[in-house]
Amino acid sequence: MPELPTLFADGVTEATVRYGVARLTMAVQDGKGQPAGTGILVVPLTQLPAVVGAMTRLLREVEAKAREAGAPAPQAPAAPAAPIEEPQPEAFRFQG
Repeated sequence: MPELPTLFADGVTEATVRYGVARLTMAVQDGKGQPAGTGILVVPLTQLPAVVGAMTRLLREVEAKAREAGAPAPQAPAAPAAPIEEPQPEAFRFQG
């Protein structure tokens, strides 16, 4: 099995849907606390519920383990501000 690339992200700065494909711009905070892009996650809309469902199940498992250990559950950080661009008519955009 070939080694897969690793993409580290601690946030999503933008999410768009165009032509049936969701594109999520992943980012990390740079040394100044500003978002710096690390890559784009591209998911067909038909598969988006499965991808989000898998992440949701993982989060629930982590929260359950944290409760068992008496540790606080992870919390989502405040999303960094991103410039808002006008979406194309056949698309929509989310700014995280």
